[in-house]
Amino acid sequence: MYDLKITGGTIYDGSGAEPFTGDVAVQGGRIVAVGEAPGEARETLDASGKIVTPGFLDVHTHYDGQASWDDRLEPSIRHGVTTAVMGNCGVGFAPVRESDHERLVRLMEGVEDIPGTALTEGLTWDWESFPDYLDALEKTPRTMDIAALIPHDPLRVYVMDERASFDAQASDAEIARMRDLVREGLEAGAIGFSTGRSDLHRTADGEWTPASEATAKELAGIASAFQGMGHGVLQAVSDFDLEREGDRFPGEWEVIESYVKAGGGRPFSMSLMQRDFAPDQWKKILAGIEDLNAQGFDARVQVAPRAIGVFLGLQCTFHPFMGFPAYKEIAHLPLDERVAVMKTPAFRNKILSQKSDKLAGPGSSVPPIADLLVENMEFVAEKLFTLSEDPDYEQPPEESIAAKARARGVSVWEQLFDTVIARDGREMIYLPIYNYTELSYDNVLTMMKHPNAILGLSDGGAHVGTVCDGSFPSYLLAYWTRDRTRGEQIALPRAIQMLTADLADYLGLSDRGRIKPGLKADLNVIDYDGLKLEPPHLVQDLPAGGQRLLQGARGYIATIVNGEIVVRDDEVTDARPGRLVRAGREAAMAAE
Repeated sequence: MYDLKITGGTIYDGSGAEPFTGDVAVQGGRIVAVGEAPGEARETLDASGKIVTPGFLDVHTHYDGQASWDDRLEPSIRHGVTTAVMGNCGVGFAPVRESDHERLVRLMEGVEDIPGTALTEGLTWDWESFPDYLDALEKTPRTMDIAALIPHDPLRVYVMDERASFDAQASDAEIARMRDLVREGLEAGAIGFSTGRSDLHRTADGEWTPASEATAKELAGIASAFQGMGHGVLQAVSDFDLEREGDRFPGEWEVIESYVKAGGGRPFSMSLMQRDFAPDQWKKILAGIEDLNAQGFDARVQVAPRAIGVFLGLQCTFHPFMGFPAYKEIAHLPLDERVAVMKTPAFRNKILSQKSDKLAGPGSSVPPIADLLVENMEFVAEKLFTLSEDPDYEQPPEESIAAKARARGVSVWEQLFDTVIARDGREMIYLPIYNYTELSYDNVLTMMKHPNAILGLSDGGAHVGTVCDGSFPSYLLAYWTRDRTRGEQIALPRAIQMLTADLADYLGLSDRGRIKPGLKADLNVIDYDGLKLEPPHLVQDLPAGGQRLLQGARGYIATIVNGEIVVRDDEVTDARPGRLVRAGREAAMAAE
């Protein structure tokens, strides 16, 4: 008697092989039969005409705070994700002393756009060390499995205190202490270590992030904690000091190389995207990654299946008019009252006669790029789009805000103003900041097809007022394998492999990522023909009344975690079979 049997589905086993029709049987949270599964089951799920895939993995999320209070982990659970890795980019909440709680909240608020009030109210803080943090996470069952990277920022604050954020170099003793704490976290089951080296990342008080000040010596010293370990990955994000003067790429790449080479041969990955202000930098990063692999290291890039974009609007964290004096006068009003004022001809004339004040600067968490975008709006508007009920992320130039302004014979700022007050102020403007320099996805495709690339960068749980990329898995399947008409598509077996086996192999989680007897029963049953993204929308469901963007999908007949159905017909069920993944221990259990 099986616990669950999925019958008659088209099975994509995650290996990249062509699909086959058959059954999948589940017992005790494990797959016990694939293809033929004679016998009865307590529940039978008819998958005729549907596809059956392994559960998806997401290696780049920021649920570090949300996992403390939320057992659903939306939006990722609505897109077939059954294992999520958090702690990326060097930000997180452990290790930590009680006196630094607020400091880490301000850091996460600034870097990842998660409301500080929500973090302050939602975080339980029943930990100090990283092993304590894992123990705290383990207490709460969830919809999906989670794994945690040890983040560099809180580690540096824990060891260096006030010196962590003021361009101070770590002493040999401090580096040794950080290395020992990382080793302790790895032995407790951390999935790896992450660092963030981006000038675009600031705390909510406008300060540099602690990890951005680290030297090559410090990073190499910390990475040496991996030597002799049989599990764990290294992760990094860097913009190569693009906001500072001069070409700093060679020097920064040397820092990255020393970090990778000191890591005991463990897999490494870093974020990759095309930036408008350095449009060829991504090619340099790929060349460096290729060289590291030629030297025998396992180095990869994390890539996205679409532009890395933000939403702008009166309900969002940012919008084009937030720095205008006239808008500041009414910014405190509820949305409906703001819109009522903005719709008056007097206000429209007033604000359109003004210019924006500076948004970035001392004491501001707003990155300087925001001012650059406003100052160059005539150009930027060529890359601004509105999303309809059927979201299109690869729109042609003639659909841009600038093109619509020209068609109406109005200025770009007039078109923007009329757009932000549309739908009673609930209209959202999409700005693809990265990966859309040439207004096509040709470079995105090149990145995704690179042999050293893995899918990542969804930032699930972060940038909650500007970004909603937790929908990446559904987008990859629906758009890249079926709907794309502006260029080459990706074969469905390969796309599923990118979401499953590729990521499980990178993480060293041999118990998932494929449909195979003996592996975890993490599965998706999908109405592939009906798979469709819903439009992003704002909800007010964070602690302390904070709001965030969510985006669902239609077409998930079932998402199964550890043999239990957590999503049925696109709705999250009451099942909470998800657990904390303790790296190293999972591999040992699978081997047994």
